[in-house]
Amino acid sequence: MEGTLIKPEDTWLLWAFLAGWAAVSIYLEQKYDWANKVSGAIIALVGALVLANLNVIPTAAPAYDVVWGYVIPLAIPLLLFQANLRKVWNESGRLLILFLISSVGTVIGVMISFFALYKFVPELDKISALMTGSYIGGSVNFAAMAGKFEPSEAMVSSAIVADNFMMALYFFVLIAIPGIPLMRRLFKAPIVERIEKEPVRNDETLAASYWKRKEISLKDIALSIGSAFVIVGVAFKVAELFGAYLPEGGAFWSIIRGILGDKYLMLTTITVLAVTLFSKFFDRLNGAQEIGTYLIYIFFVVIGTPASIPLLIKNAPLLLVFVFIIVLVNMIITFGVGKLFKFTMEEMIVASNANVGGPTTAAAMAIAKGWKELIVPAMLVGTMGYIIGNYIGSAVGYYLSNLM
Repeated sequence: MEGTLIKPEDTWLLWAFLAGWAAVSIYLEQKYDWANKVSGAIIALVGALVLANLNVIPTAAPAYDVVWGYVIPLAIPLLLFQANLRKVWNESGRLLILFLISSVGTVIGVMISFFALYKFVPELDKISALMTGSYIGGSVNFAAMAGKFEPSEAMVSSAIVADNFMMALYFFVLIAIPGIPLMRRLFKAPIVERIEKEPVRNDETLAASYWKRKEISLKDIALSIGSAFVIVGVAFKVAELFGAYLPEGGAFWSIIRGILGDKYLMLTTITVLAVTLFSKFFDRLNGAQEIGTYLIYIFFVVIGTPASIPLLIKNAPLLLVFVFIIVLVNMIITFGVGKLFKFTMEEMIVASNANVGGPTTAAAMAIAKGWKELIVPAMLVGTMGYIIGNYIGSAVGYYLSNLM
C-alpha cells in the first residue's frame, strides 16, 4: 500500500472515489447499452479492481472499514423495506419456489466443496459460512457473515477475490445462455422468443427505464433514512443485550446466543417484522430502494479494492475451485429441477442470479435482457435471499465449525 497514489489515510479522496465511482457506474449503466448489458454492479467492481491492481488506490483503508461497519448495516433495512412477506409470496410465489430450490443447490454445493477441500484450505468452515450467505443472498450477506465469524483478513480478501471473479464470470455465462442453441432446445424461453419477434427500441437503456424518476419528497428521504438508523440502532442494541445476558454454557444456549446475539440476524428479523406488520407505512416511502441500492453500489466498489489476482494466487488459489464447485452445483440443481417442473429458462436464470449475486444483480440482468415481467419478482426473491441468507449461512458456519 505504500506505493499507491492515494494513501490509506487520504480519507476524503478515497470517499470521493467510492461515492464518485458508484455514481459513474450507475450513470454508465443507464446511459450506454454496453454498460447496461454488463450491469453497473460489475462496472463498479471492475473499476476498483483495476485501480487497486495499478496501485492507484490502496487495498485496505479506514474509509473501507466505514463502509463495512456503517454503510452496509444502513443498506440492509433500506433494501428490506420491500420485504413484506405477504407481498413476496403473492407477487413472486412461482419464482420464489425456484429461488428456494436454487438456495438448496448453494448449500449442497458448499457441502460438497467443503469436504473436497477443507484439508487444503485454512478456515474453510468460516469461508463456507460467508459463501453460503453470499450465494443465497448477496454481498450484504457476505459482509454480515464476515462480521459474525471473523475469519482472518487475508482469507476474507482472498474469498472476496474468488467470489467476485466467479460471480462476474457466472453473470456472463447467464447472460450468454439465451443465445446458445442447445440451451434453447432444452429449455422453454417464452419471454426471449417474444422479444425476438417484437424488438423494443428506445432512446434510453432498460436500466434507465426501470430506475425512472419518481415523486419523492423531503419527508420520504427523512423517514426512509431515519427509519433505517432507528432499526439498525435498536437491532444492534437488542443483539448486544441478548449476547451479554444469555447463559453461555451448553449447546442449546450456544445456538440461542448465536441467533439472538447476532446483530445482522437481529437486524434482518426486526426489519422484516416491522415491514410486514407496518406495511402501509413502508409502502408509502419513496426512495428507500434507490438510496439502499446506491449504498450497495458503494459496497460493490469496496469489494473490488482488495481483489488482487496476485493475492489470490499467493494466499488461497483453491478458493477459486471452492466457489466454482458451489456455483456449478447451484446451476445444475437450478436448471435440472427447473426443467423437471417446467420452469422457463428466464426464470431459472433469474433465480440462480438472485442466489449468486442478490436482488440488485438479478434485477439488473432482467432489466438488461428486457424481461420486464421478471424485474419486480427478481427484486422480491432476491430480497428474500437477504433474509434467509444470514440464517442459513450461520447454520452452515456453526455446523462445519463443529466438524473442524
